Amino acid sequence: MLLDQAPLTEIAIVPAMYSPQDIRRRARTKIVATVGPACSSPEQLRTLAQAGVDVFRLNMAHAEPDVQQVHVDNIRRLGDELGEPIAILVDLAGPKIRLGELPDDRIFCETGEEFVFVADQVANSSHELTSTYAPLVKELSVGDLMMLADGTVSMAVVRKEPGRAIMTVVQRGAIRSRQGINLPGAKLSVPAISVTDHQHAIWAAQAGVDFVSLSFVRAPDEVRALKDIVRSAGSSARVVAKIEKREALDRLDEVVQAADAVMVARGDLGVEIDVAEMPVEQKRIIRTCQRYQRPVIIATQMLDSMHDSPRPTRAEATDVANAILDGADACMLSGETAVGKFPREAVAMMNRIALATEASVHDRRPREPERQHESSNGLNPITRAVVRGAGEMAYDLKAKLVVVASHSGRTALATSQHRSFVPTVGVSQCEETLRQMCLYWGVTPLRGAPATDVQELIKYTDAWACRVGCAKKGDRIVIVGGSHLTAGAAGDEMAAGVHDVVLVHEVEGSA
Repeated sequence: MLLDQAPLTEIAIVPAMYSPQDIRRRARTKIVATVGPACSSPEQLRTLAQAGVDVFRLNMAHAEPDVQQVHVDNIRRLGDELGEPIAILVDLAGPKIRLGELPDDRIFCETGEEFVFVADQVANSSHELTSTYAPLVKELSVGDLMMLADGTVSMAVVRKEPGRAIMTVVQRGAIRSRQGINLPGAKLSVPAISVTDHQHAIWAAQAGVDFVSLSFVRAPDEVRALKDIVRSAGSSARVVAKIEKREALDRLDEVVQAADAVMVARGDLGVEIDVAEMPVEQKRIIRTCQRYQRPVIIATQMLDSMHDSPRPTRAEATDVANAILDGADACMLSGETAVGKFPREAVAMMNRIALATEASVHDRRPREPERQHESSNGLNPITRAVVRGAGEMAYDLKAKLVVVASHSGRTALATSQHRSFVPTVGVSQCEETLRQMCLYWGVTPLRGAPATDVQELIKYTDAWACRVGCAKKGDRIVIVGGSHLTAGAAGDEMAAGVHDVVLVHEVEGSA
């Protein structure tokens, strides 16, 4: 069906039937890997990218911009050497409250034992504790529960004195210097974006990274504030809201709508709420992201045992598989790649689990995303209908590819949300858009394809698909494009791109 003969201005490519010999042999579910001492050299980064990493995460809680800039430069060179887009996500530290320095760096806390948080920066005895958040003692209330060491130790506030909060140990265990402090349910005045976070966000924008994530989001205004900072620095980077506070769960729809993508940060979230609630809340967050067509990353302890082991536990493999079956767009590795002994093996294992999980449901028809308000993703209703029809057409015709060239990437994202079991190859003249597609489920960004002329695009993808083994002579490719895309600046989220062309091409083979 050809709706218009005018040149295409936006187009995406999606193979319609699953094959284990996927494009680049990658799973459709994307892999985010954290850069750290275990994988920071150019050679190590190359190994991880070849094993399946789509997005590299730079954690600003553990290194300053001058150190991270080296990683940015290395990743960009790697992308050029491999000839494929690789995305970078900068993770702002956010208002993380931590313990101060402890005597001998470690204290074991027995049940019923009393400790005192003091407002001073220096503790005067082994039972006095300090924190990096100066107003903490003032803002604590009797009855507040404090979780330390990732929730393995807990204390309750039993009384207050001037400049002091007396705590009783409820759950025993060891604490160490600089470990995190969580206060489930407590209302603190700590700002969402600190002065340091603001500076790091400006650096990230000027460094040309692709995603910037905001930690400990509590309200949609905090997400919008980070967007303003990034945009004011001239960047089109997408903002990721990390869900790790009860307040964010209470306003989940608003937070998801305000963000460009979402991360389920299960480490702190599993301490801020009852850990028994985590599986249900994870599913709820994923469903909400699907409703508003926001990519969602599942993070923390996915293959945690691979810090020290070349193989994960069965429970970890099941955790990754269930996240994918629930609809996650990406899964993230943290310490497994940053400081673990087996970073490459962890990436390869996550890719293997994803491929096996996806193969179990490959014969499903493309899904119909839950209806959402039209303004939630800036996608024209005509484009939404055309993308839906193209997916169905590709499935029914057993096509090998659906082709879409996208300036902003929103149409490629919409195609991704239909979960057609065919690797999507996104085409764009904008390198930033191609890199952002690295987070979209099932989308393989393709450099170098002509994105403004349908005949040139067909010729290019025809030869490319045969060369990489995605298609052969006589196979079908479904093409989705726009005949009169409204021009908009790159990064303008509400640019009204309209895709109103669908056509079917039979592969002629490479010249």
